Amino acid sequence: MYLGYDLKIEQRQTLTMTPELIQAIKILQYNIQELNEYVEEEIQSNPLLELDRDPRSGAESDADSVSASAQDGGGAEAFGDKYADDKCAGDKYSEDKRREDFDWQEYLQAQEYDDVSYSQPGGYASERPDDISAYAQSRPAGVTLIEHLTTQLLFSKLKGTSYEIGEYIIESLDDNGYMTQTAAEIAGRLGVPQCKVEKVVAVIKTFDPAGVGASDLSECLLLQLDAAGRADDTTRRIVREHIGDIASNRLAQIAKRFGLRKDEVQRIADEIRQLEPKPGRSFSNGTDSNYIIPDVIVEKAADGYAVSINNDESPRLIISPYYRRVLKNEDKQSVTAQFLSRRLNSAMWLIKSINQRRDTIRRVAEAVVRRQIGFLDNGSKHLRPLTLRVIADEIGMHESTVSRAVNGKYMQTPRGVFEIKYFFASGTGDCGAGRVASGGVKAYIDELIKGEDPSSPISDQNIADRLRARGIDVSRRTIAKYRDEMGVPSSSARRRY
Repeated sequence: MYLGYDLKIEQRQTLTMTPELIQAIKILQYNIQELNEYVEEEIQSNPLLELDRDPRSGAESDADSVSASAQDGGGAEAFGDKYADDKCAGDKYSEDKRREDFDWQEYLQAQEYDDVSYSQPGGYASERPDDISAYAQSRPAGVTLIEHLTTQLLFSKLKGTSYEIGEYIIESLDDNGYMTQTAAEIAGRLGVPQCKVEKVVAVIKTFDPAGVGASDLSECLLLQLDAAGRADDTTRRIVREHIGDIASNRLAQIAKRFGLRKDEVQRIADEIRQLEPKPGRSFSNGTDSNYIIPDVIVEKAADGYAVSINNDESPRLIISPYYRRVLKNEDKQSVTAQFLSRRLNSAMWLIKSINQRRDTIRRVAEAVVRRQIGFLDNGSKHLRPLTLRVIADEIGMHESTVSRAVNGKYMQTPRGVFEIKYFFASGTGDCGAGRVASGGVKAYIDELIKGEDPSSPISDQNIADRLRARGIDVSRRTIAKYRDEMGVPSSSARRRY
């Protein structure tokens, strides 16, 4: 047996992720808000990039031709149609060489870009200012529970040490307004008498919203009943001792325990259910409110539905006119020219990636709309099962590309704003005609439950039988699963006396 070292030459192809391809993949999976944040970061690091503040500038763009000539060298199709397909290592050298050989000065001189803005295609259709969407992006956070309670504390009779105890208690409440520490624990932490803490807690329990400062659910509900003047002895006992029976709708047991008629217990249960179990949740959590900005807009047209990309909210980039002039007049061999050429390559690729993102999302959205015409025409009950693979095969893209294109993106339709992933749902069968997606089944379940007799609600098996009569084959266990996902209680818990 021979053991030794040999030196031989071997040629082979391997896959590698270029920085540009990684950037393109990241841009594709960003929603509009994330894309705008990313573009802001790129503008900070690349002096050649600017936001186009004038919606009338440069309505026509040659971004695709520039990128194809300067960057792809005939390889644009692979990037355009398959984000998931990597470049091979054997092509990397030739690609870098083409970029070095491309003369940006000559190109800019030929195009005379001194006065013509380089912008993305599909700019604004209207002449509205850029900052009109500032409110949609974010707005100051609302009043928090701590701020609301602290304001009341300022106008209370608590002074000195009692005021400081009140501040500590308010800041220690959870987001729902419940106490997270006992009076003894607070007294030990602050080094004050427990009786003094209990007096301050009693004052805070009188603050708005009613129920705040409670230690558990029963106390929270009793505080609300007291504030409304509706806390009779029977109701108070039911809240303290049978809140679990109220939640499970075991009203017959309560009626038997207290010697009441079932309709009387039903009235008390209805009154208790109108109370707020989490009094603090109606307040802001202290963070900015995030608004959904749809990436895709679907509108009813004469011959169907028109799909368009929300260009009004997308960033529109241009190459800085100042640096175009600098690069055009600078010596090609200078350090400045070389730096600007690299930055220009990066800027052009970013603009091309944003353009490609727009095109990919549009193609995916158009394919989804074609598959979900029934939903757009008739509502949720006509939502059909759909998978990523079906759309990927239809538009000739990789399944992972479709996944990135729909992840976190929203579609504005005549029936409301939906996450695009909403239209990709499993169902009662494959994607063929006559099949119903899970969202459609849930719509049927909701319709049947809303039409039931409250004194004799229909069971999951009954719902399954009725759907089967309509040609929708779904099991009782599936009905129970969908009902739980909808937050609808069981038939026994829905019964009213």
